[in-house]
Amino acid sequence: MKNKYGIGFFTAAIVAVLVITCAYQLSFQKAKESAKKRAEKQQEEMMARQESSVAADGNALKEDCYYLMEVNGYVVVYLSDKKTAYEYTDIMFDELPAVLRDEIRNGKYVESTEALYGFLENYSS
Repeated sequence: MKNKYGIGFFTAAIVAVLVITCAYQLSFQKAKESAKKRAEKQQEEMMARQESSVAADGNALKEDCYYLMEVNGYVVVYLSDKKTAYEYTDIMFDELPAVLRDEIRNGKYVESTEALYGFLENYSS
């Protein structure tokens, strides 16, 4: 009689271990799929951000200002440190009005992004 109960408890223990193992595997697989979906979503968002951004050498913050300077006969936009090029333009320096050439030669200060792009739209061909 003792042997029957011993075999029953042993069988019940094995079944319990198998159930716990299966439950763990199922939860592990769900977590793995969830993490994979989250990583794919983040990668898609990153790709969308990269496609919508403009390629440039420097990064401008909202409070940054810009300087327009002449380099090799063209107008180049620099960040506030006057060393980091923000955008290279196709605007020929010699084709600008004389007053504007003097300002750019000394480093023309542009306060906002809107003002910068307004200038670039007005003088680009």
